[in-house]
Amino acid sequence: MKQMDTWQQVSISVTREAVEATANLFCEAGARNGVEIDDPLLLKELKEHTTWELCDLPMPEETEIVTVSAYYPEDEELSGRLSTIKEGLSEIEKRIGSFQVGQLRFRKVSEKDWANEWKQYFHTTKIGSQIVIKPDWESYTPTAEEKVIELDPGMAFGTGTHATTRMCIERLEELVTPNIDVYDVGTGSGILAMTAALMGARSIHAIDIDGKAVEVAKENIAKNHLSNRITVKKGNLLDDADEKADLIVANIIADIIITLLPDAFKKLRQGGLFLASGVIKERLCDVEKAARQHGFTVLDVKNRAGWTAITMRKDA
Repeated sequence: MKQMDTWQQVSISVTREAVEATANLFCEAGARNGVEIDDPLLLKELKEHTTWELCDLPMPEETEIVTVSAYYPEDEELSGRLSTIKEGLSEIEKRIGSFQVGQLRFRKVSEKDWANEWKQYFHTTKIGSQIVIKPDWESYTPTAEEKVIELDPGMAFGTGTHATTRMCIERLEELVTPNIDVYDVGTGSGILAMTAALMGARSIHAIDIDGKAVEVAKENIAKNHLSNRITVKKGNLLDDADEKADLIVANIIADIIITLLPDAFKKLRQGGLFLASGVIKERLCDVEKAARQHGFTVLDVKNRAGWTAITMRKDA
């Protein structure tokens, strides 16, 4: 019998201005499959404007406190990672002042626990005009114009419910045209790569630095019969990307997007597009400035629940 992997969930509640710095710190400490951000503004929007089922969760009264969580393997490196996080939180406080609401919280999580928690509130939902995200434990009959992605997120980020993912899916519906080549950087569950494929992209290269995310993405892509157009591999951003693309999508965080800009410019064909999300509104100016410095023209900025998605074009 396969042994169940176990992780340590590390969580902290912070003021909204500290979300980006905290998420970046968790990533630098080696977060497994990205960072989970529990944003009450997102919950409020979902309850008011979508059909997503939330199992009667109460509307949050406090919307300026955000919980940031990450997952780390329970191995010999865990103690060092936790020390890095504690030291990093102290450094953030020196820069911006008091921002923590309570202390770090810890919880042991198995893959089975994760799956059961998702099944409580992750239900079939339509995003944009065509894409429907359906967990593989539910049934759904699509209309003629709908394109269904069957998904099991496992221990990987990307269910379509977060504002950043939703904005990316909506923009991909608009940006993807037949016979273009796409890079999905930080693919997580593979949801954006599959969206690009269903919208007609010729080939998609999905990349993630985490081996478990790569495994989950491959399983989801195979389940949706898209392996012939989507390749998935483990890698750091675009370091090992050999081919040129017409579109790059990265739903990560602002600092990593800024780091990615030079390579994104090199890997895009002339007139190619870079769709970047995972940026809190307070960091939008930083990303826009860096984009212009690296030869991009910002075409469009979408905002939702305190997050932004930026579409830029390679013109130089």
